[in-house]
Amino acid sequence: MSILFDSSVYITALRPGGDPSLLSHRWTAEAPLWLSSVVLEELYAGSRPDNRRELERLERDFGKARRLLVPNFGDWTTTGRILAGIAEKHGYEKIGQARLTNDALIATSAARSGIRVLTINARDYALLARFCPLQWEARSL
Repeated sequence: MSILFDSSVYITALRPGGDPSLLSHRWTAEAPLWLSSVVLEELYAGSRPDNRRELERLERDFGKARRLLVPNFGDWTTTGRILAGIAEKHGYEKIGQARLTNDALIATSAARSGIRVLTINARDYALLARFCPLQWEARSL
């Protein structure tokens, strides 16, 4: 099965004291690695100038390998349904819809494509997995 790192994995690698070798992973022994366009957007939005070159390299390498996962129309509408379901069950104020939107897009596009998401953000992905047929795994770095 293919895998995809959530933004939290890359962010941890980019922080001072992080493991920058994660940024060079394109394929693992267990499965091909994909990059979500949503993850790339989050990384660019929060990047410092000294990290942008590495992000451009990620974008280029995954693009050349044709391993960029981009949400489609169905992923967007499914994300809306998932967020509505979570809000109905847990209350709009408790879910932080804006905060969950990107993770829900990552989850729905990965689920559609049969890609497992690896994340440090277990809380949000555990919640999303109750509303989406997502395969995910929490990792600590």
